[in-house]
Amino acid sequence: MAIPLFLATTGHEISKIRELPPNIAWMACHFSPYGTGLTNLPPALPPGSMVIVNDRIPVCGHDPVLITRQLSELVDASGCHSILLDFQRPDEPQTAAIVEALVHALPCPVGASAPYAQGLDCPVFLPPVPAHILLNDYLRPWQNRPVWLEAALNAVTVTVSAEGTTVSTSVPDFSKQIHHDRDLHCHYSITTLQEQIQFHLFRTPEDLLSLLSVAEHLSVTQAIGLYQELM
Repeated sequence: MAIPLFLATTGHEISKIRELPPNIAWMACHFSPYGTGLTNLPPALPPGSMVIVNDRIPVCGHDPVLITRQLSELVDASGCHSILLDFQRPDEPQTAAIVEALVHALPCPVGASAPYAQGLDCPVFLPPVPAHILLNDYLRPWQNRPVWLEAALNAVTVTVSAEGTTVSTSVPDFSKQIHHDRDLHCHYSITTLQEQIQFHLFRTPEDLLSLLSVAEHLSVTQAIGLYQELM
């Protein structure tokens, strides 16, 4: 796999890891609840690491200039590879202003979550590809943009009945016969009930590697997954 896979790792996890794997992603910096900048910045990181900033603490009067200075100093001090702005609270004008400032000012690549990447010249960060959706179809709305893709061992259940089809998150069902779908890069089992059929689709680590090996040819330039899930 040519594209880098960054492993999102907390400070506590890093402190317990004897030998850090390559491509660590610091998870995560937050908007400070007591000031106008960021909190939980990493004290030190290996060169080439990623830093994640999220909006677990909502933005409230935070200063784009101060945040830009904090992250610029961090990039210079650590040799940071990239910054991921993993903002999931939509329609926040203050957050949009911060994203725009960081994309334009930081001295390294900056990726932004889909709600805030619209109209900006930056990579877009997308959630994991659902197990029941083809990779090409999932990436098509962003085909002219570099994509940073979240990598996860996700699972869904697709239920088909006379009323229609529904999709829900689930856990793998290993009690059934397991099949493999090369196009979806997943495994699945089937449950036949009296009035419906359920398809339980899930990804193994091997499926995820297969997905990412194809994704690198479809505008995905790097992937981000959880250390605790993928290691």
